[in-house]
Amino acid sequence: MAKTKFRPLHDRVVVRRVESEEKTKGGIIIPDTAKEKPQEGEIIAIGSGIRDDAGKLVPLDVKAGDRVLFGKWSGTEIKIDGEDLLIMKESDIMGILG
Repeated sequence: MAKTKFRPLHDRVVVRRVESEEKTKGGIIIPDTAKEKPQEGEIIAIGSGIRDDAGKLVPLDVKAGDRVLFGKWSGTEIKIDGEDLLIMKESDIMGILG
């Protein structure tokens, strides 16, 4: 079965959540029921950008492959080819991890 091609529009990005550690620094194992959804992810795809008031295309500051931090309730959860992803506006991203 072929992989679905998906490209977000305008200033939207597709993010794959990065799984958090299952242990604390002290070695305590965190059960699945107590884990929060990670607020860190990897950008999978980006839109072409947004147009300014003059109609000029302004490209996004992020690119595919960037690791980013985003808000706890940011984005919309989607499923593409059985994979859980998030789609959100670039403005929902707080920063790029370097």
